[in-house]
Parts: sequence; structure tokens; C-alpha cells
Amino acid sequence: MTEIPFIKGLDLSQIFYEEAVEPVLEKHFPGLSHSAALVGAGSEVLGFDTPQSRDHDWGPRLMLFLAEDDHARYHEQIDQILSQELPAELRGYPTTFEYHEDGLMQHRVLMLTVREFTQSLLNFDPTGDIRAADWLSIPEYRLLMFTAGRVFHDGLEELEPLRAKLRYYPHDVWLYMLAAQWQRIAQEEPFMGRCGQVEDELGSRLVAARLVRDLMRLCFLMERTYTPYIKWFGTAFAQLNCAETLLPVLSHVLVADSWQECEKHLSTAYASVAGMHNDLGITEPLSTKVSQFYLRPFFVIKAERFVEAIRAAITSEEVRALPEHLGAVDQFVDSTDALNDPAWSKELYK
Repeated sequence: MTEIPFIKGLDLSQIFYEEAVEPVLEKHFPGLSHSAALVGAGSEVLGFDTPQSRDHDWGPRLMLFLAEDDHARYHEQIDQILSQELPAELRGYPTTFEYHEDGLMQHRVLMLTVREFTQSLLNFDPTGDIRAADWLSIPEYRLLMFTAGRVFHDGLEELEPLRAKLRYYPHDVWLYMLAAQWQRIAQEEPFMGRCGQVEDELGSRLVAARLVRDLMRLCFLMERTYTPYIKWFGTAFAQLNCAETLLPVLSHVLVADSWQECEKHLSTAYASVAGMHNDLGITEPLSTKVSQFYLRPFFVIKAERFVEAIRAAITSEEVRALPEHLGAVDQFVDSTDALNDPAWSKELYK
């Protein structure tokens, strides 16, 4: 496979639909209304796949969405015909994948209904009213899994409207998350210097790294961009508008030789992010200068100022009634297993 020219997964899957799957559907099920897309899990959905991605679960694949009645009536027949008539390979890549639990080789045209897919991914029905608790109980990367990728054909006229509806958070939910993210910074910003002052070098670097991650997450929020899961967090950050300025600064934070040097670079980052906040125009302008933490020789942005100002701008009673500084589930939960189970987190917002 290393000798086969690499094609980005989204492009390969679109070719797969247009040259292999669609002709079979048109031949055997002419006029069958359907949608086809590559969304959900997979680095190629985010456009971050590389030749290394080809070693597992990568290749010509897509989701085929059918209306509820058509799915019940035709999905087994379509599956069987595709198994018989799909080409063995496409652009040099096999169109079958090995399923490790049974060793069988099968195509990866997954037949679904839109309702089935969105319910499994989001644990709520996005076709109706979406409550604040619904938005907050789903990790951002799962919302990104649905809104990223590519729709090749939307004959059902359901996928694209839902993707547009879920493109980003409602205004007051967004404000609530912004305030919660600033709160995380407020809670830890003096600790990097304090750890360094008592010669806890490892602890100081650990706090610095946590602050860098929180600042990066804040930047995603301010640019209204969903964060991916941790593997692609830095890659996606590098594509933000602020990355040209902040990426070198945050990198210097992580390699600083002393806590004082680290503080210097953090202070630069704080000022930049505070300026980004002011550019949003969601509160009155706030000072972007760092200042001393009480009588201690540490300089901080005093992030609680931003928390208070942003929370004052929230007008939705539904959002104002939420736990004050909780934020979205992935702002305070860091367990992959927990975040991969969207069913339990709604209890937190009741």
C-alpha cells in the first residue's frame, strides 16, 4: 500500500460514492431517495489523515442514509448487492475491510437513518428544539464529528439542514462556556509561579501546561470552532486565526528554563487572549495588562474579571439557571470512556 499514491480520505470516499456506489443504486434501485456522506469518527473526516492513516480503518467508505421505511425495506438487499457488485479496489485501494472480531472482509457502506445516526452520536433528536442541556452534555468533538466531513449527496434533504443547525452553539450557551473557560484559568493562574518559588519544577511545568491547554481551548471558543479530540487538538489549533501569534508564545511557555521566563511568555499569551476577548465585543473592554497577585511576585491576568463580565451578558433564563461555573461536559471531564458515553452526562444539567 505504501506504493499506492495517497488520496485524502474524503476525496477517496467521494470517488467511491460517485464511481462505485451510486451506479449500483441507480441500476438496481432507480429513484431511491438517499443521502451519502462521510461523517462521524475518523481522522479523514477532519481532513487530518496522512499516509500513516492507511494502516487501519481507512479506505473507500461512506454512510448511506435512507428514509425510515426504505431502510427497513431495502437495507439488507442493498448490502447484499453492494457486496456482489462493488469493484474489488478503487484507485488501488481495496473496497473491503477486515473485521477483526470475525476475520471477515466486508465493504464499508454503512446503511443508516438520519435519526438513528444522530441519536447514537448525540443522544438527542436535533430535529426539534435543542435545549441548553443538550448542547452542554455532548463533547465538542462529537458535534464536530457531525458537522465536519463531507456530504456527497443529500437526496433526503435532512443532513445539510441539520449540519447547519448544529454548526455552533447558540449565543448564550457560548457565553456560558466562555465564562466557564475563563474560570478554569482564574482558578490556577497564580500556581505556576508559586510552585516554581518553592522549587517544585515539575509541578510548575505541569501547571503551565494546564494553563496552555486552557488558553488554547479558550481560543477555539472565541473563534467559534469546535475542538477535536486530543490527538488532533494541536493540529486544529494551528489552523485558528490566532495561531500565527499565539503558537510560538505558547510553545515558549512549555520549554522555558525557569518559572520567571515561563511567566513572561504566559503574560504575553494572556494579553493576546484578553485582546481577542475585547475584539468579540460581548462585554465592555477589559484591561489586557497582567498585574501582581496580591503581594506575591507573580503576575496574572485576573481572569475572574472576564468571568463576571461575560456572565452578566447572558440573558437566557434557561442558561442562567445552569450550574454557575460548570461549563460543557468536556470542560470538566477528561475521561475518554466517560465522554464516549453521552447518555450519562445529561443528568448533570437537570
